Amino acid sequence: MQKLVEVVAAVIARPDGSYLLAQRPQGKVYAGYWEFPGGKVEPGETPFEAIVREIREELGIEVLEAEPWLLRRHDYEHASVRLRFFRVKRWRGVPVGLDGQCFEFQLPGRESVGPMLPANGPVLKALGLPATYAITHAGEFGAADFLLRLESALSAGLRLMQVRDGAMEAEARRDFAAAVLARCRAHGARMLVNADVELAQAIGADGVHLTAAQLALANARPDFPLIGASTHDALELQRALSIGCDFAVLGPVLPTPTHPDGPFLGWTRFAALASDAQLPIYALGGISRTDMPQATANAAHGIAMMRGAWL
Repeated sequence: MQKLVEVVAAVIARPDGSYLLAQRPQGKVYAGYWEFPGGKVEPGETPFEAIVREIREELGIEVLEAEPWLLRRHDYEHASVRLRFFRVKRWRGVPVGLDGQCFEFQLPGRESVGPMLPANGPVLKALGLPATYAITHAGEFGAADFLLRLESALSAGLRLMQVRDGAMEAEARRDFAAAVLARCRAHGARMLVNADVELAQAIGADGVHLTAAQLALANARPDFPLIGASTHDALELQRALSIGCDFAVLGPVLPTPTHPDGPFLGWTRFAALASDAQLPIYALGGISRTDMPQATANAAHGIAMMRGAWL
């Protein structure tokens, strides 16, 4: 069994959403391949200290603010690596290829360089996921009022959502889901259907969101471009990863209006679970828009909201 090498990597993003990729120089394993800049964690270093040092040594810039994001595990022919990705939100200086490497800023989904280092490849898809995942809540507002709220949210930039509202009659839910999808399509947003694979297929949704119960019974990834899952603990997170889910929601993080006295994770437990998960995690449960900084500081990809998304 190969020794596990601890590695850090940085997603260095600009305000336009583009991020930096670097090409591995000649003389290194996988020379010519593109990757997120970073390197090995030295003895005695924390992952954060390692990413600050590596980015200074490779690119000559000072990391001012970085948040933990994804964990990836990959077995190469020469080594097994565990990569901890950080999202670098602020830095000082101008990047320079101090190792003689080329680098380019690329937009998610519009990458023009390659090939990509295998361990870094799945991260590209994760970068295409927006920070907010909204869940329908027509039961409180009524379908007509909700669709007006949806139109407003889409115009303001919402790009990922889930149709839930399972209490609707089947025909009404189908009509409602189709109406939501039409509005999402008009704004370039993606839509998943909660639990109902047949409905998602019938209306041509982008994917399905699996309940925890469905996740426990699933043997394979449903055949859709995008799959999410509801999770509450490490076992369910591992299950979501094993069947190939693109992301998971994890919670409840905080007490919720419907279950104020129910169990919840809290941010410390959430961070421990999210930082060891190998897929993007949305914080769910008692969450509002103002919780976004707290969520991303605790290794969340972003936040998922039901009622709070429409107020």
